[in-house]
Amino acid sequence: MKNTLINYVEFKANDLQKIKDFYGPTFGWSFTDYGPDYVAFSDSGLEGGFERTEEQAVNGALIVLYHEDLEGMRDKVTKAGGVIVKDIFSFPGGRRFHFADPSHNELAIWSDK
Repeated sequence: MKNTLINYVEFKANDLQKIKDFYGPTFGWSFTDYGPDYVAFSDSGLEGGFERTEEQAVNGALIVLYHEDLEGMRDKVTKAGGVIVKDIFSFPGGRRFHFADPSHNELAIWSDK
């Protein structure tokens, strides 16, 4: 994987089974469940996932970039005027943090390191 490239896209969903039933047969996507609140998809051209939420999805896509050095990127983001929305946390397969850019768009950076 290359640093700072868009690597993953994450959507919100109220019902993960309905999402799989829609995207699987309609677009031929494959799915991997990671517990009751998350499902990853593949065979879409860009890997991604759906996070279960009770809230209504509004602009529900989360663009996720990759970088080996999360702490270093967190520092660069804040020095450039970004705001940390969720500090570094672990998830199955790695760690990540979320930030808002100067226009309040929320993105994330993840690492498997």
